[in-house]
Amino acid sequence: MRLYLNYIILSRCLFTLLKKVFRSILKNRIPLNTSVPHFNYYQSLRTSMRRGHCSRAFPSIHYTPGTLRRGGAWGAIFTMIALNLLYKHYDQHKLHHNEMWLMNDCPNYKIKKIIMDKTTSKMKLLFTAILFSTATLHAQTTQKVKQLAYADSSRLVEIFKDIHQNPELGFMETRTSGIIATALKALGYETITGIGKTGVVGILKNGNGPIVMYRADMDCNPVKETTGLPYASNKTMKKEDGAEVPVMHACGHDAHVTWLLGIAKIMVTLKDEWKGTLVIVGQPAEEPLQGAQAMIDDKMYDKGVPVPDYLFGMHTWPIPVGYIYNVVGERMAGSDQLDITFYGIGGHGAHPETTKDPIVMGSTAVMQYQSIISRNIAAQDAAVLTVGAFLAGFVNNVIPPTALLKLNLRWFNDKDRNILMDGIKRINEGIAIANNLPKELYPTIKMKGMVYPLVNNAAMVNKINASLATVIAPGKIIKDVPAEMGSEDFPQLVSGIKKASYDFVMIGTANIEVAAIASAEGKKYPFFNHNGNYQVDLSAIPLGTQIGATALLEMFKK
Repeated sequence: MRLYLNYIILSRCLFTLLKKVFRSILKNRIPLNTSVPHFNYYQSLRTSMRRGHCSRAFPSIHYTPGTLRRGGAWGAIFTMIALNLLYKHYDQHKLHHNEMWLMNDCPNYKIKKIIMDKTTSKMKLLFTAILFSTATLHAQTTQKVKQLAYADSSRLVEIFKDIHQNPELGFMETRTSGIIATALKALGYETITGIGKTGVVGILKNGNGPIVMYRADMDCNPVKETTGLPYASNKTMKKEDGAEVPVMHACGHDAHVTWLLGIAKIMVTLKDEWKGTLVIVGQPAEEPLQGAQAMIDDKMYDKGVPVPDYLFGMHTWPIPVGYIYNVVGERMAGSDQLDITFYGIGGHGAHPETTKDPIVMGSTAVMQYQSIISRNIAAQDAAVLTVGAFLAGFVNNVIPPTALLKLNLRWFNDKDRNILMDGIKRINEGIAIANNLPKELYPTIKMKGMVYPLVNNAAMVNKINASLATVIAPGKIIKDVPAEMGSEDFPQLVSGIKKASYDFVMIGTANIEVAAIASAEGKKYPFFNHNGNYQVDLSAIPLGTQIGATALLEMFKK
């Protein structure tokens, strides 16, 4: 038992030593003698040791801050302990290759002659013991996370139902952000509210370590719910333009907020398992692609929010519960949201010859815009131009003076984005000229929201996927799936921050049986985002919480 504990305690020291010394000895099999070309390296190493500069020989060794200073005799002591552990438990007389004397002349400390061979079975046993102890500790933490997530499941499901029944549009999420702020304060997070109007941030400092940010969006969609669920939304809200519309969480942001609250609680409970600073972000207005930028424009990082090293986020996706998409590289398209107003001369519907009809102009534009996709974008490139709304007039027999088109663009590179924007401008101008409009009545474009493509960091994706192998069943971590034409403003939170990496994971939230029936019918999904029948299966609430907490704990590991 004592030996097992020694392996755990000294595992970090052994690993750092292995990096610097054993790699060369065991991998290159270079003996220490004057007959090999590398003699000068070893000679300089011994000279450094003779002069007491042990840290020059092993600069990668790090000690607990404030406990041991770097280099000198302390370095020799720490190294001697590790090497003597090897010497004590292995039969050096059976080894006959690759002899080496280490730190032979360090002041006051003599290191015994150690003869090592990479094929030694007992050396392999040491590695196995260290790896076993590490794996055991990881498994214990994983089990703790699962127990905490599922023990909190009833509370989280009730929170989810409440948020689902009370959706709020972008920049109007006062109730939702209040729920987040209250919960974070109760858990001991330093909480900042009102960032980007309704954004909320919680900060939990837990010693020295990386700064990891977790983000969840809060807003809903102007969509009428048709799920028939007992906790379905029956709410309506007034938009900024005064129009009253039905609203629902048709993109799963209610689950995102619920996961955030569950994860925040687990991270407090498991504070002994990680070191660093956790930043929890409840973001407004993702749907119009404006909320993240609003928080940045509101000087979030100047108001006490730590600049993250890592940004992590999750999104519901209509694949079966138990599956996730976490893929390296380009994952979601860039996007622009823009409003185009066509101006004309209004008049009586019976005498169109006395008018300049903006409805006809807008209708022409809607059709011509699609030629940009079919005739200007390369056939093997992906781009989308959608007219999501056409607003004009109020009564049957009046030709209005204006018509408003609401456009949404999707693209993966600046070249295609420029083609789309230039094409829209040319078509607008051509329509104005064809209708003999004066310059002051040419169509105008209002840019509302813009995001660049979402590109997951490879190292972060691989690290998180490895940690989730104990959470998600084999074959259900999907690592190779085409990028989506949907967009996210998630990366805007770290745009321009060179040190920051990010990973955005799609979490399966569709009922398993419902998804199986849809698949049997030849459907890719049982339902899809932004539709009135979109729903999150309740079993995804604790699982998503477990996934998020496991990923965050992994990112705090060095």
